[in-house]
Amino acid sequence: MPVDVQPAAARPPSAPAAHVRIEGVRRAFRSRRGETVALEGLDLQLREGEVLGVVGPSGCGKSTLLELVAGLQEPDAGSIEVAGAHAAEGRRAMCSYMPQRDLLLPWRDGLANAALALEAQGVGRREARRRAQPLFERFGLAEFTHARPASLSGGMRQRVAFMRTLLPGRPVLALDEPFAALDAITRADMQQWLADALAAEPRTVLLVTHDVEEALFLSDRVAVLSRRPGRVIAELDVAQPRPRDRRAAVTDPRMAALRDRALKALR
Repeated sequence: MPVDVQPAAARPPSAPAAHVRIEGVRRAFRSRRGETVALEGLDLQLREGEVLGVVGPSGCGKSTLLELVAGLQEPDAGSIEVAGAHAAEGRRAMCSYMPQRDLLLPWRDGLANAALALEAQGVGRREARRRAQPLFERFGLAEFTHARPASLSGGMRQRVAFMRTLLPGRPVLALDEPFAALDAITRADMQQWLADALAAEPRTVLLVTHDVEEALFLSDRVAVLSRRPGRVIAELDVAQPRPRDRRAAVTDPRMAALRDRALKALR
């Protein structure tokens, strides 16, 4: 199956309508030392149901980009549209944001931590737990519904955090380095788990990661950002259906070629 790599500007104009559209976005932060521009002239589009990985050097604005899409910040210039919503409030209603840390509450068990997302929307505690239960069974944590976070492994905690992100049913997921804190073996297992989870619960996903191989394995496309201020300097199309087998993917010469192109762009 061929692998296509092309710059963002070369994408065909007849592509399906974007589910997420980011055009000419600029975001700067001001302090006593002056202005720091995190993003400048950034353009990206995601089709409905697409997983887009975003990689780039540290400090290039990747996390800022997620917070802008999720309606936690507003751009200084440019526009962001998420499932038809332009204002921050509307974007928040369309996005579920998963930060790097799992942020599980230590006094709640796994089921109650996952159900918290529904409780925040006004769903009663008992009903929220009832809705969360099937995800624990589907995603292999049925035996740990009543376990407190302190007794869960890092990978299990991330699964609970991801289920909490899924439960509100919002169409767009913004995932910020979801496996950064895990050891290499657990991280590889969780990458396969997430690939299968997204096949079972499809969403439009914007995934930020420092790991190029992770981005290629999990995504339909990968956007490479420049050093700060971040802008898209390359887009890589992974012309293979999801979910993929991780062991086969990491040894696939087509994936190796894409990884080399991404690393070259980053340099």
